[in-house]
Amino acid sequence: MLRRTRLSARRKHRPVLVIGLGRFGVAVARSLTRMGHEVMAIDTDPACIQAMCDELTQAVEADATEPETLRRLGAAEFETAVVGIGSNLEASVLTVLALSDLGVPKICAKAINEAHARILERTGATVIVQPEARMGERVAHVIGANLIDFIQFDDDFAIAKMRAPDDFAGRTLEETGIRTQHGITVVGIKRPQQDFVYAVPDTEVRKDDLLIVSGPTTKVERFAALSS
Repeated sequence: MLRRTRLSARRKHRPVLVIGLGRFGVAVARSLTRMGHEVMAIDTDPACIQAMCDELTQAVEADATEPETLRRLGAAEFETAVVGIGSNLEASVLTVLALSDLGVPKICAKAINEAHARILERTGATVIVQPEARMGERVAHVIGANLIDFIQFDDDFAIAKMRAPDDFAGRTLEETGIRTQHGITVVGIKRPQQDFVYAVPDTEVRKDDLLIVSGPTTKVERFAALSS
């Protein structure tokens, strides 16, 4: 068992427990660390623990499916836990169940499919993420339309980054009629070698501008298809 410095609850950002140091878990742990959170990670693989122990506040080699092990490690003191176990469905479900039994308020768990997601929800997960499915959607939009990136929310709303259509160059946003004709909003514009600027109706679009647009998913997709 490997441990690093003791966690402190006095930090501005509350500590987060991350269980499972696969690609998903490592990405979450590193991002949380960059954001200023203290992170305690648990994994059964000593190599994974060794690889991350210098980056995280605390790293422990342990079996998180055992409620007593989690209790001994202080898991009940965390307000948020992330379960990044994906390939071992039994371990994933048992870990979420153990965290739920310990009273952890927010449990974010990775699911590999819809059936897995439903089981995790019923065993106590409060946030369920299907990263492969989400990434597949984003890649499809990037390949199939004039989009650089695409994020879809659950309530039929999307935000996308796209190259400005050629016929927009030299015109203001109001003149393009993007909102009245296409039902989407340009949130901001990013120009090469310049800072991001928030868009207003009289913002002029230039060649090579990147537009950050938002609106109903179908309308964003339709506009991107017309502009590709």
